[in-house]
Amino acid sequence: MNLEDRALAFATAAHGEQKRKYTGNPYIEHPIRVAQLVKEAGGTEEMIAAAYLHDVVEDVSLEKIKEVTNLTNYVLVFTPTPEREVKLAYVRFHMGYTVASLVEMVTDVSLPADGNRKARKQKDLEHLAQASPEGKTIKLADLIDNSRDIVKNDPDFAKVYMREKAELLPYLHQGNQDLWDEALGIMEEYSSSLAIGVKLATITRLSQEAGLYE
Repeated sequence: MNLEDRALAFATAAHGEQKRKYTGNPYIEHPIRVAQLVKEAGGTEEMIAAAYLHDVVEDVSLEKIKEVTNLTNYVLVFTPTPEREVKLAYVRFHMGYTVASLVEMVTDVSLPADGNRKARKQKDLEHLAQASPEGKTIKLADLIDNSRDIVKNDPDFAKVYMREKAELLPYLHQGNQDLWDEALGIMEEYSSSLAIGVKLATITRLSQEAGLYE
């Protein structure tokens, strides 16, 4: 199998019986859509593979990852190691350094102990701001697919989620421009429907202040 097929097989097995929250459909449908967006945006094979795997570290148990990679006896030399890093090590061992690095860029780093939701999201934003353009492209595709799902199926949570993503969007401007524009369009459409003030001029200004918009 090529790299993309291996990543899809890995993600499908890892997410297993997991379901999407609102539809009850197999969870793997979300990574597949994200990977398709990355592919349509001209992403490399490694980017597409990482898109398939972008939620594995956050949403799949370590034991399941060991099972899927058939590396149940693989032991890291350096212990103790945070579980997030152990999971990434298995992805790296199975899929290679480049794919694992991209997965790491789009995997949240915050923990419940880091404070309330706002504090955790700020920590995750600061981590994502350091991602490569390739990593930011994957995150844009993820944002687009999740935004569509949440706006359609959970109007109450959408008010929180879309504000958070509006704050994140300026830091993703180095990603694929077409995906950034699409994400912005979703934000503006939602903003217009609820008058919450997510406008192109505001996001452009934030991008300029962050030094990410040229």
